[in-house]
Amino acid sequence: MNLLTPFQYSFMNEALMISALVGAVCAVLSCYLVLKGWSLMGDAISHAVLPGIVAAYSMGLPLAVGAFASGLLCAVATGWIKSSTRIKEDTVMGIVFTGLFALGLVMFTKIQTEAHLNHILFGNILGIERDDMIQTIIAASVTLVVVLVMRKDLLLFCFDAAHARAIGLNTSMLYYVLLSLLAGTIVASLQSVGIILVVAMLVTPGCTARLLTDRFDRMLLIAVASSVLASCIGVYVSFFINGATGACIVLAQALLFALALLLGPKHGLIARRFRA
Repeated sequence: MNLLTPFQYSFMNEALMISALVGAVCAVLSCYLVLKGWSLMGDAISHAVLPGIVAAYSMGLPLAVGAFASGLLCAVATGWIKSSTRIKEDTVMGIVFTGLFALGLVMFTKIQTEAHLNHILFGNILGIERDDMIQTIIAASVTLVVVLVMRKDLLLFCFDAAHARAIGLNTSMLYYVLLSLLAGTIVASLQSVGIILVVAMLVTPGCTARLLTDRFDRMLLIAVASSVLASCIGVYVSFFINGATGACIVLAQALLFALALLLGPKHGLIARRFRA
């Protein structure tokens, strides 16, 4: 076995392509989540999709449909409770996503399933089926196009919602658009890393880029580049060590973050030590 052996298998080439696409779309949305301070929201929705997945499986529907519906329910419920009560948003998210995740676990244990649903929990990009691959490509592409079309409005909303409201933008619509995009991104990421590790895909690339630049356009490019690189490295390494592919992708992203934390030209620990 040599270093080029993985590329001789079609399933590895497909896994590299899907992981790169998922890494790119997660990285783009990650920048907005980091800027908005919504890291916990990604964790909340990623766990809240479980009951929708189990329900869709039991009814014979595409899993992506159930996942998106459940994630959107979590997002809407969080927004409604936050606007209708005096409870803070992070507390509401903790209540909603733990409740939905617990419901999903109960449903999961009561329904006779194949191993496929376990792959949703932990990811199985090396064994992704053709239909799931098409769903992932569609979900990722739609999310990426919407983000790029609305990037300026979303940027202003994330950076300063009060100013966005003052110049006439519908901040309530942008709020739910961003949450819908988050749900769509999670659906696209299910097959690659699973709902347990998807939060890392939605947070780490933006954090890595934030350590390397202060400009948002550069932050997007750096986040996408680091996420795609980490995704491909994770898939490639998992072939040789026979490790969980999703975990390898997340570990590669964590390694790139550690390097940025140490070697960042302005915000890295070494640069700050020299300036001090």
